[in-house]
Amino acid sequence: MGMNYFTNPIELILNTVFSLYIGAVMLRFLLQWCRADFRNPISKFLIMLTHPPLKIMRRFIPSIGNIDTSSLVLMMALQLLADGSMALLQGVPMSIGGLILTAFAQLIALLLNVLFYAVFARALLSWFNQGSFSDVSMLLYSLTEPMLRICRGMLPNLGGLDLSVIVAIMGLQLAEMLILPPLYELASLIS
Repeated sequence: MGMNYFTNPIELILNTVFSLYIGAVMLRFLLQWCRADFRNPISKFLIMLTHPPLKIMRRFIPSIGNIDTSSLVLMMALQLLADGSMALLQGVPMSIGGLILTAFAQLIALLLNVLFYAVFARALLSWFNQGSFSDVSMLLYSLTEPMLRICRGMLPNLGGLDLSVIVAIMGLQLAEMLILPPLYELASLIS
């Protein structure tokens, strides 16, 4: 039984805990940014889960407009801690610059994935639950509507046919293909 026998389960647990919590902070940031209804039970849960560290951080880090900078700093700090922990467990040397760039790239990847799956879920819900409003569908609407409105503005009038979801999904995938590889490559060069 080598070191990997214990390292792999520890990595799994750490990665899962960090990923879920960073995801919760990301969702809270996005829902606050798009001014979603915070009386929604899902929003209330995200607030309850993320409020303790953010309450402390907001004393020192002010918001800029409707951008909650405390949430951004918390996400970056947690991602740095997660990546640093993984590098230590795996015995992979990383420079501070490489670690920062990797964490930044992972947060961008998370943002793009959250938006992608939100648009996709909204499209699915629109096919199956037309006319019904649930807590999930209202949050998905709040989260995706600003982006879909921009996409609708880029499309010609197709007589009621809304292709904004397809444009948004393609745009998000293109952004992932164009933004992330150079960041990861630069991070590996710095490390």
